[in-house]
Amino acid sequence: MVSLETPVCEFNKEAIEFSLPDVDGKIWSLKECQGENGLLVMFICNHCPYVKAILGRLIRDTNELKELGVNSVAIMSNDPSQYDEDSPENMKKISQELGFSFPYLLDSSQDVAKQYGAVCTPDFFGYNAELKLQYRGRLDASRKETAAPDVKRDLFESMKQVAQSGRGPEQQIPSMGCSIKWIE
Repeated sequence: MVSLETPVCEFNKEAIEFSLPDVDGKIWSLKECQGENGLLVMFICNHCPYVKAILGRLIRDTNELKELGVNSVAIMSNDPSQYDEDSPENMKKISQELGFSFPYLLDSSQDVAKQYGAVCTPDFFGYNAELKLQYRGRLDASRKETAAPDVKRDLFESMKQVAQSGRGPEQQIPSMGCSIKWIE
């Protein structure tokens, strides 16, 4: 399992359109996912210890961001043949058990991950109301283990700023996670 860090934010890069199925087969587009004040596009999966360490906080933060007009969408782009935990059935199971308030989409061709330049799970792309990139950083100081409860909420605070001003912070700490499992 290779650990990678995300590249720095390319401010104002346009969000890339997609059309992907969720765990129930409904097709979602970028515009359908967008909130009034922005959109958080998250590349996650079920098996990654970095994602497992933050899932509770991720759900909390996405729920609070929704109240600020920032919607979220999760995309699973791993090759599920490499990890059964990442199968569509297990995506559905996790999203139901944990009560995801955002669509959990399957990028089976991996084209969306490639177009976005996603490198790891989790990889966060925070867009403003005009769908221009303003955040590409970590959720918080968690790694393979959940950080202390009182750590700075990097992603939440940054996306709150985006919701209020349309701009993300100049200084961002990259996200770290497991490499995306590309189809061979």
